Amino acid sequence: MKHRLTQYAHGGGCACKIPPDELESMVSGLLGDVSPQLLVGLDSGDDAAVVQISDRTAIVSTADFFTPVVDDAYDWGRIAAANALSDVYAMGAAPILAINLLCWPRNVLPLDLVQQVLQGATDIAAQAGCPIAGGHSVDDPEPKYGMAVTGTCAAEQLMRNDAGQPGVPLSLSKPLGIGVLNSRHKATGETFPQAVEVMTTLNAQAAANALAAGIRCATDVTGFGLLGHLFKLARASGVSAVVDSAAVPYLEGAREALRDGYVSGGTQRNLEWVRPHCDLSAISEAEALLLADAQTSGGLLVAGEIPGAPVIGELVPRGEKVITVR
Repeated sequence: MKHRLTQYAHGGGCACKIPPDELESMVSGLLGDVSPQLLVGLDSGDDAAVVQISDRTAIVSTADFFTPVVDDAYDWGRIAAANALSDVYAMGAAPILAINLLCWPRNVLPLDLVQQVLQGATDIAAQAGCPIAGGHSVDDPEPKYGMAVTGTCAAEQLMRNDAGQPGVPLSLSKPLGIGVLNSRHKATGETFPQAVEVMTTLNAQAAANALAAGIRCATDVTGFGLLGHLFKLARASGVSAVVDSAAVPYLEGAREALRDGYVSGGTQRNLEWVRPHCDLSAISEAEALLLADAQTSGGLLVAGEIPGAPVIGELVPRGEKVITVR
């Protein structure tokens, strides 16, 4: 029997995140311990937590898991692992250890599918040079998988989302459109190898290129879409951003999927969240939805120029709107 994993979950991939406005309300005021060793915590909504453990070294910690984004169990494991590792790369760190986070409807889906999920994750972690050592599992009505990842970096090379400066270009290391293609896949069963290829590609090289260029401001583009993650970066940095919509790369088939109505609820919520802070008057509603498209294991959004990543805009002094799209 062929199991379509996406049919066992109400959402898919990073599109099943709690909406950003609700999430910010939930964590508002939860500052916890403000130890001087805590370099990055809840304040700016960055990609991972960072603690300095010596004069030169910092530890980066993150966790990420989600419901199936594709029907193939092995590919889902690969995508989920690459997505979890991305948070570490976005901070300029190298992953050193991961543990599995697994929820599984054990009386509904066969256990051999779990083995495929875990094998996919293991293979991606091996590419990253990051061992997976154990984890935690629960019996759950919905399948979910991801990882908690620990990394290390040189404290002075930390990349963070509140370090943006006016006059700096913005580069994007992967094309957009993952969300609408995944929505089409979930609804129709059509497969999109180009989307799987992007989602399973590690952000390791993009991060290495950014570090080599001396870049200190970056984030990854996942469930809140390009506009959502750029809004968080610009807001945290006290700057505004201008996006050249014509320069933003998209996956083949993304515009057709949007045209045919395959837009997730997460993407629609992303756009409504950022709309009051954006000037979108120069583009269509369809273009705005693509820019807000909920990505899974998307690329790095870097404040600077790096090889292989098109420049899609720039940071500018804070204006009336946080983001202007032209």
